[in-house]
Amino acid sequence: MRNRSVLISGASIAGPALAYWLDRYGFDVTVIEKAPALRPGGQAIDFKGRTHFAVLEQMGILDEIKQRQTGTTDTVLFDHDGKQVGVISGDFTGGDVEILRGDLADILYQRTSARCSYLFGDSISRLTETADGIEVEFEHADPRTFDLVFGADGIHSRVRKLAFGPERDFVKHLGHYYCVAGASPWTGNASKERIVAHGHNAPGRYAVCGGPKAQQFYVFASPALDYSRDDDAAQRRIVEEAYAEVRWEVPRMLAELPEFDDFYLDSISQVRMNGRYTKGRVALIGDAAYGNTLGGFGTGLAVVGAYVLAGELALADGDYTVAFARYDETMKRYTKLAGNSNAGRFMAPKTARGIKLRNWFLGSRLFTLMMKYADKAANNIDLRDYPTLVASAATR
Repeated sequence: MRNRSVLISGASIAGPALAYWLDRYGFDVTVIEKAPALRPGGQAIDFKGRTHFAVLEQMGILDEIKQRQTGTTDTVLFDHDGKQVGVISGDFTGGDVEILRGDLADILYQRTSARCSYLFGDSISRLTETADGIEVEFEHADPRTFDLVFGADGIHSRVRKLAFGPERDFVKHLGHYYCVAGASPWTGNASKERIVAHGHNAPGRYAVCGGPKAQQFYVFASPALDYSRDDDAAQRRIVEEAYAEVRWEVPRMLAELPEFDDFYLDSISQVRMNGRYTKGRVALIGDAAYGNTLGGFGTGLAVVGAYVLAGELALADGDYTVAFARYDETMKRYTKLAGNSNAGRFMAPKTARGIKLRNWFLGSRLFTLMMKYADKAANNIDLRDYPTLVASAATR
């Protein structure tokens, strides 16, 4: 299958994970990424349970992830007078192992860059499917034809837009936005010591920081906003205006905000594809297919999805019509339980009464049951042993 050429759009997590498996099964892989280089740092992301760990072990990267993992962060909540009112356990917001997004992207890139082609600073502008493949036009590079194209380009996927239709048809705004500012202070903590961050709620507002000049995290209620995702200054003003009247440590945080080069703002949204992540010669993976912002399953879904998609293609000897149908069916079942959460509503209740009820819930038995439900959802799939099955098929 080495002659089958595939293009993957996106070089964060899902894209390089898919590249790893497709290259292993003999596909000729090109990865395109809009950013000029890999993005370092970022939020801590996590894996939990036997399903995630089984795939990471198959890829041979679990030990390195553990070596570069961050600590587990508990968030202590305070009212505007500085009185402690609750704790959000890091066991809930994190997983069994956490790592910075940029560190995981680097691990995956190092495992694939020698055998897969990476094209940074470019993006897809047009897809035209023919009987023999997909003709791809780029913003900068010359056009090329591939056998298959994969969208691993996030919740605002360009591939999904070109192949399936406009974003508004598939992405639902869940009523909140989130912002991460500043480089993470929680790197290289392989001992998994408990780290404490401080947080505060006002109605429809949630703010967290690790201390002066440390990374900041915001969640705030808002209808869909009209702004350019390339206009950094406008996005910073949105955060400043949303928190202009919030007390506690927020005035200090806002004063520090202009000092941070690392800044990211986006809506809390959910991708709804109705279990159809493929169309013709195009397949979606990761947040492009089943994204649910801050839902706690995104990275695990991306890595498991890459394993399933590549494995099904290898078992079908590259017959995408068969493989894509199996991928759709498998991931539809797996994402069903994992895709119903709304982190914005939980972190930033819109009323003072809602905040009090959430804080009570954090210390209740119901919260413990919810954590068990989350663990069940993360492992709600029986994975096929694709490497063994593919190897067996190749010897027949």
